[in-house]
Amino acid sequence: MGIKYEPAPDIQTKADEISKTVFPHVKLDRTKCYRSYGSSSRGTVARCHALGKLMQHTLNVKAHYALEFLSERFDKLDEEEKTKVIIHELMHIPKSFGGGFKHHDWVCDKNINMFYKQYIALKVEN
Repeated sequence: MGIKYEPAPDIQTKADEISKTVFPHVKLDRTKCYRSYGSSSRGTVARCHALGKLMQHTLNVKAHYALEFLSERFDKLDEEEKTKVIIHELMHIPKSFGGGFKHHDWVCDKNINMFYKQYIALKVEN
């Protein structure tokens, strides 16, 4: 049996809120969150998928990003860790929003924690 995917409106709401607060370059109408079930990957909690340049050209569409959250691992996390995982995946989306990725030299614990603190501070402020 393969991996099953379903829209994750609860995660989508949180990702949209985080994006509006600390990642304004993320185009909410072209970034969608999904929960997956049945992955055999080890240690993976979430993944960021992009529609690359060639497929954008082929389909005559702009870049889109899908954020996949592996239910078996993600759903067991506490709220702070879930928020940090969502931030981690959003950090992979470059400011150009062109279909590429920011790599783990940028998407690292130090920067994730920095954006988490910024998000919490701005959320409390509003």
